[in-house]
Amino acid sequence: MSQTYIIIDDDKGSILKTQAIAERFRNLSFVASANNYDDGLNLILEHQPRLVFLEIDPADKKSNLSLALINELYRYLRIVPKIIVTTNKKDLAYEALQYEVVDYLLKPININDFRKAILKFDRAIKSDLPYLEEKNPVATFEVLDESLVVELETSEHDVEVKDVPTDVNQSATLSPAEVSREIPKQQSLIICVKSYGDYRYIDSEDVLYFEADNNSTDIHLNNGEMITAFKTLKHFETVLPSTQFLRIHNSYIINVNQVSRIHTGNTVCYIKNSTTKLPFSKSYKENVDLIISRIAAGNYLEI
Repeated sequence: MSQTYIIIDDDKGSILKTQAIAERFRNLSFVASANNYDDGLNLILEHQPRLVFLEIDPADKKSNLSLALINELYRYLRIVPKIIVTTNKKDLAYEALQYEVVDYLLKPININDFRKAILKFDRAIKSDLPYLEEKNPVATFEVLDESLVVELETSEHDVEVKDVPTDVNQSATLSPAEVSREIPKQQSLIICVKSYGDYRYIDSEDVLYFEADNNSTDIHLNNGEMITAFKTLKHFETVLPSTQFLRIHNSYIINVNQVSRIHTGNTVCYIKNSTTKLPFSKSYKENVDLIISRIAAGNYLEI
């Protein structure tokens, strides 16, 4: 079962880093983020997520973020979301525990500490789910083992987006700890460019970037080939998964897995194993920050 979460933090960079780590866990589904008390409260009341990552010692005191937000939630909600505190200081740990938070994570967040916190969260929500029997300490969920095929008509027909399962729905009975395991490597997205009975299949891992060309889009591959699809770049931004492809410019969507270097001073992204560099614009700077955070959340060493 996918568990929704909201991030409340006055620091935009911290929000992106927390989200990047959370994306590695299959049972977590991002809803929204906020950078102050009022917006955070309203988001929680609107979406009623199962989990909230909360900063309680903000650098921007005007954000009013604190443990008081938890008390406020009890005024309106029968079931209050589980809270995981994310902050820079140890000082408030004891006080936070009095509010029965699930865990207290110090920034920069360590992936191992995050994993343990999610295991605690998974165990804590069992008491809130009436359909789970205490005598049965296992949970059943669908195994996500499917490939996605995006068919792109190069004629004037509408684009058709399909989910094509490689197998019939499967289920597995796993322990609560296994439910919260990190996302396994899934089969690559297959992009199908179709034109008058000609089906061209492209492995998304082979795509370096998409480039706008008026009302068409050029797809650049790692073998040097370029394929033109008669759809706008905006259309690709809509149908492509943001976990792999992000728009960085009015003219470019980049494959996050193909980025070798980002120079924020020169506002350019470099492509792996090539001399290609793509500019990014200020309007898409947030996406570039997300790329940086995702890379840093992996098997990463900064020197």
